[in-house]
Amino acid sequence: MDIWEKLYLAAKPLYKPAELNDFVYANNVVCALESKSGKIYTGYCIEMACGTINLCAERVALLNMLQDSGEMEVKRIIAFRDTPPSGLDGLPCGTCRETLMEFSSNNKDTEIMVNYDKRETTTLGELFPNWWGSIKTK
Repeated sequence: MDIWEKLYLAAKPLYKPAELNDFVYANNVVCALESKSGKIYTGYCIEMACGTINLCAERVALLNMLQDSGEMEVKRIIAFRDTPPSGLDGLPCGTCRETLMEFSSNNKDTEIMVNYDKRETTTLGELFPNWWGSIKTK
């Protein structure tokens, strides 16, 4: 079993889309990441009616990693709905890209699953080549 299958299988059980009440919807996107040390952390999205408090699955996984280990560097990340990513559907949103970069400028090397079946990946640096914070970290 390769690391991508391990990540996929870690996140898959979290996919349980649910309307928690009239204002909160959760678990319709799930994520697993591998930290620099090799530990796997998971998360699921939480969406709220007001919109500004929404948390993507990637940021929840990052917060779980930080809380558990204090780590801030990510080797690999996969996010998906009911099936593994097969294109643009697996890429982190702009807020998640920014959060990853602010956690650590080394996260520019984070591999992001683009097409699970073909094992195609990209890096955060390829998606976000001119990150504004790189001026401060040089």
